[in-house]
Amino acid sequence: MKKLLFIYNPFAGKSKIRGKVSDILSRFIRAGYRVEVYVTQAAGEATQVASKRGGSFPLLVCSGGDGTLNEVISGLMRLSPEKRPALGYIPAGTTNDFARTLGLPGDLVKAAKVAVTGKPFPVDIGQANGAYFNYVFGFGAFTAVSYETPQELKKVLGHQAYLLEGARSLMNLKRYPMRMAWEDGEIEGNFLFGGVSNSLSVAGIKGLWGEDIQLNDGKFEVTLIREPETLREWTELMAALLAKDDRSSSVLHFKTSWIQFHGEEEIRWVKDGEFAGSWQDVELHVVHTPLSIVKTE
Repeated sequence: MKKLLFIYNPFAGKSKIRGKVSDILSRFIRAGYRVEVYVTQAAGEATQVASKRGGSFPLLVCSGGDGTLNEVISGLMRLSPEKRPALGYIPAGTTNDFARTLGLPGDLVKAAKVAVTGKPFPVDIGQANGAYFNYVFGFGAFTAVSYETPQELKKVLGHQAYLLEGARSLMNLKRYPMRMAWEDGEIEGNFLFGGVSNSLSVAGIKGLWGEDIQLNDGKFEVTLIREPETLREWTELMAALLAKDDRSSSVLHFKTSWIQFHGEEEIRWVKDGEFAGSWQDVELHVVHTPLSIVKTE
């Protein structure tokens, strides 16, 4: 009988996995798997379990939000490539940005079925100052929304909480003097936002993250928002953000396999919706297709 390790976070989102666990396990068993279950209780546990136990299973399935997925992938990246299992994902968080990009069902039981019947799809992973991220690493406007929104507010309002906090952040935009260099160029100036991503959706927002987004092309999509210099540029930028598109001269896009950031002071960074630390200098690069996530064909 095939073996499967199931790691899930019972507190993700509105704890919506509770009441669904039996149905999820039934999906796994009907697909011919003998299942070992681990329920996380604290931050970082998923990383430890994935790194210690993941190499003993051909398939690891995790359920939680983008942060839980990040923890599991970080754990799997500690394994040698030949020992990394395929990874199934049952999205149970508030925004589930990466799951949207993968086209995974929002219904937990349907997503469980995909995890055991779908096809492994190779994906790129990012690394920033030694830490791994699945789909976004950034600073500035919007990035603090995920970790500064109170957890209880998230549970009550769900995605609406992100929108409320995002609107508030627009009214208090901070400028970041920054110098950046990447494989095809460099730039210096004042920026409101910088995001290095590999996703169609970030913080529940689509349409701002570049074109021709592919998950395994060895490239990041970089989005920068300069500080507007005139009232007209401010109006143009605000209109673009409200319309969730990038039609503003203040919004810059490019692709790269690596990028370096240097700020005038330490800056708070976010990876995959969670606080990542404060740094003045950050260097990011793509790890090209080190693992596969199961998705529909």
